[in-house]
Amino acid sequence: MKNVRIRKRARISQGDIYKDVEFIEYAIEKAGVIEISKIIFPFVVVLTQDCDLNQDYTVRWAKNGASNHDKKIISVIVAPLYNVEYVYSGEHLSELNMTMAEIKKEKTPGNTLRQNKTPRYHYLEFPPSVPIVSSVLDFKHYFTVNVEYLKKHKKANFICQIGPLYREDVSQRFSSYLSRIGLPEK
Repeated sequence: MKNVRIRKRARISQGDIYKDVEFIEYAIEKAGVIEISKIIFPFVVVLTQDCDLNQDYTVRWAKNGASNHDKKIISVIVAPLYNVEYVYSGEHLSELNMTMAEIKKEKTPGNTLRQNKTPRYHYLEFPPSVPIVSSVLDFKHYFTVNVEYLKKHKKANFICQIGPLYREDVSQRFSSYLSRIGLPEK
């Protein structure tokens, strides 16, 4: 497949896929003890625009001598990748004690999902050289990760990168889903 590359760059790029990325769900203090709840997502895809990531890298790490930091970003938008088989069965968040709606694999909903006609999801297949099964991005579950954490995480946890045309498709679909108009139920 030509929609995935294994090429590594020094910087974080849109379409990068990382493994074992932490999301801090909450941190609270109880009687002097700090409790931190984190979720570790097996795989995430970077959704932040590549131009912003490039400018951040140039100012932060390429040492170009910028006199201000207006190009720095605080965090990177990512979305988890879920094993498509678990999405079909509604079990992709079962470890968080959440049951999701089942999507009938062999019926219209499953076909629509695989054809990327379901606005909430983006289906991805990977070549045999990439250790990821067919998966689904869920645009409703996006979150942010600190840019410096992700940069440190990149060396050991970078898997691959979605190719430029395919990542533009993901970006367009994500922004379309995020900007949809929410109408009241009644």
